[in-house]
Amino acid sequence: MKFGALAVVDADGDISVEALAKALRITKSELALAVGLGSGAIDGKDPLHASSTQRRLRQTCEILKRIEPWAGSISAAWSWYRSYPIAPFGDLTAEALVSRGRAEDALLYLSQIGEGGYA
Repeated sequence: MKFGALAVVDADGDISVEALAKALRITKSELALAVGLGSGAIDGKDPLHASSTQRRLRQTCEILKRIEPWAGSISAAWSWYRSYPIAPFGDLTAEALVSRGRAEDALLYLSQIGEGGYA
């Protein structure tokens, strides 16, 4: 998976926290909080490869990948992820949905919008 020219998947097929944080121009701790993980979930090698950690990171990347073409840049997509209130979900942001384990709701919403639906 790439954002601009930066690949965020490492040689093992996992999302690289360092590469993703660099692409978003944030710290690893900020990334952890934005995907609903404690900073301990991304420190060290073993937690990074935990399926739950990778699932959250992949869901976040998928949301950003869908938003980037509409937003115009990965920075704008990240801003949308963090701050755009999604009306059908009580004005929760994609960040709040992901943090609550509801990334599939955000992805479904984006699929409906992408197919010409409206909120």
